[in-house]
Amino acid sequence: MTSAAATARAVREGSVSALSVVEEALARVGQRNDQLNVFLHVDRPGALAAARRVDEAVARGEDPGPLAGVPLALKDNLCQTGVPTTAGSKILAQWRPPYSATVVERVVAAGAIVIGKTNLDEFAMGSSTENSAFGPTRNPLDPTRVPGGSSGGSAAAVAAGMVPISLGSDTGGSIRQPAALCGVVGVKPTYGSVSRYGLIAFASSLDQIGPLATNVTDAALLLEVIAGHDPRDSTSLPEGSPALMAHLDDGVAGVRVARVRELIEGADDDVVAAVDAAAAALRDGGAIVDDVSIPELRLGLSAYYLIAPAEASSNLARYDGVRYGLRVSGDDVGAMYEATRSAGFGAEVKRRIMLGTYALSAGYYDAYYGQALKVRTEMIGAFRRAYARADVLLGATAPSVAFALGARAQTPLAMYLSDVFTIPTNLAGDAAVSIPFGVGEGGMPVGVQLLGPGRSEAGLLAAGRVLERARGDS
Repeated sequence: MTSAAATARAVREGSVSALSVVEEALARVGQRNDQLNVFLHVDRPGALAAARRVDEAVARGEDPGPLAGVPLALKDNLCQTGVPTTAGSKILAQWRPPYSATVVERVVAAGAIVIGKTNLDEFAMGSSTENSAFGPTRNPLDPTRVPGGSSGGSAAAVAAGMVPISLGSDTGGSIRQPAALCGVVGVKPTYGSVSRYGLIAFASSLDQIGPLATNVTDAALLLEVIAGHDPRDSTSLPEGSPALMAHLDDGVAGVRVARVRELIEGADDDVVAAVDAAAAALRDGGAIVDDVSIPELRLGLSAYYLIAPAEASSNLARYDGVRYGLRVSGDDVGAMYEATRSAGFGAEVKRRIMLGTYALSAGYYDAYYGQALKVRTEMIGAFRRAYARADVLLGATAPSVAFALGARAQTPLAMYLSDVFTIPTNLAGDAAVSIPFGVGEGGMPVGVQLLGPGRSEAGLLAAGRVLERARGDS
């Protein structure tokens, strides 16, 4: 598939029409979506109309933007005016938002063509995209395996060649983990650098929107478009979009890279081998590579599964059958609440709501939620100390390659461990990138993770570009 950067350049130059690009993308979706269940909604009329508008702008001598004519997929927890937005849940099955997310407005303004909405674990709660109310998504590289989650549909859309770029959300690894399992690039930006306005909330202090792409350049291009201050998001950082494309070829000469012991502990041998190979490639590129231990990271999983469910318990209280979404009748308001939520929420969402409500309940708040917040603070301090000694941290993105559909569906703890290496960055609010690097069991891709302090995306992407070249990409 042609890269997003190359496609946009060709459309702006007039050597290819946006309409032909979009028609090809829609054809690829039609060929594989029934098998893979990547898209929950395909907006064919809207995409074709948008492509025609881009072509008309080019014909008038106007520049439609840096993503001119590029097909793009949206995770179905990003609001788009008048387009079905389900968050993978029956409770929102018929909902059409009256507004668009800021990131959707920005990609459209940049000339991108939204093809449709992709499948996800319900309300972004999961690591395999098997928790969707609309059936699981399958990994395009091996349809007997999961694509990861919760942004599995967005990762699979890129891996299947349906679109070159997509948007996902990352609360505990939900961009990076599926990127690793599908063999694409995924970026979890610094918390607050990308507006969350119009993102259906899971855990508000952890959620962050970011790009998935076929290569580092396309990921940088998309992140430049969506990043920057938004007054509609109270957690939005005050600065504008970072300059990323200009620094992609900065390399890693003199950059201090630390391989983190806790970010490979328990990983499969082929995953550890890929991290070792990535360390060697960065060293060959001129980086100063060392090893480091950050013991506090071992507490990340436990803290996350108190903080995230607690925030989810609060955020999902709005789904009550009164204002919008599913309503199941009952004899009184209480019965209607119970019937609506029983029918509308899936098992994993119910599990996390109950965990969160318990952690916030009287008599347990300090022992569980309050304690988890203290652990989070300790972890933030541990990362700060690590970044005083290293510019970039290196580890595995996921402990294994993509696993078989159903293999972990009945064992929640095994599923939760899929995110053990990605969760710490969300708790700290820092930046991280997953880069495909090597293969493991069954020839499936392995992702390595580059982590940096807040606002370090330019350096992480430059390091990712070094790894991309080391594995033979131009």
